[in-house]
Amino acid sequence: VICELLGVPELDRAAFREMSTETVAPTSAESEYDAFVRLAAYLGELIEDKRCSPPADDLLSALIRSADDDGDRLSPDELRGMAFILLIAGHETTVNLISNAVRTLLAHPGQLAEVRADMSLVDAVVEETLRYEGPVENATFRFAAEPLVIAGTPIEAGDSVLVGLAAADRDDSRCPAADRFDIHRDTRGHLAFGHGIHYCLGAPLARLEARVALRTLLDRCPDLALDGPPGPWLPGMLIRGVRSLPVRW
Repeated sequence: VICELLGVPELDRAAFREMSTETVAPTSAESEYDAFVRLAAYLGELIEDKRCSPPADDLLSALIRSADDDGDRLSPDELRGMAFILLIAGHETTVNLISNAVRTLLAHPGQLAEVRADMSLVDAVVEETLRYEGPVENATFRFAAEPLVIAGTPIEAGDSVLVGLAAADRDDSRCPAADRFDIHRDTRGHLAFGHGIHYCLGAPLARLEARVALRTLLDRCPDLALDGPPGPWLPGMLIRGVRSLPVRW
């Protein structure tokens, strides 16, 4: 879906996926650096190709040709940065939202049976997964512009601050029995998509993709079950998900 929106040619999508995964869940420091270099080079070539081609009906083409009231356009570096953000924020997050939902549902057979009996509960599964096992563990780093105190902890100007979204969504003072997966709870106020001016622009699309994927999977695979332990959690402090999820149907 994200490749379609960005205008990535179909033949490039498998390689695009491999580079994307390596940037957020690297298998080594060397492979991570290499993936960033290759992805930056690919996006630069893609943008240049679109700049020299007739206008196409995709987001990158629209961004290349957009200008503000003064005629100012996005620079090549800005376009590449925007493409990278759209790819990572729109792709890797939803991939792991879907797999986390499947993993968690299969580990709670009683609630899985309820969903099979009433597919309208899939919406609740998506929201509770976002709260209970959301695909983004932490926000990106913030840096204090001036000295301040947060919850009794002094922070000096220039210090880095990391907001733990996953920790906030497991806060018992906001969500009773927060460490329990419960598709019947009120999940309003979870922070899986961020908050305020940083709230995720793609939240409606992510919810839609997850709903369609889960409904279709459960409908086509009525005997879906785990087939061994899930793979290890992805490394790093940004994305929450597993390397692999073996299932049988």
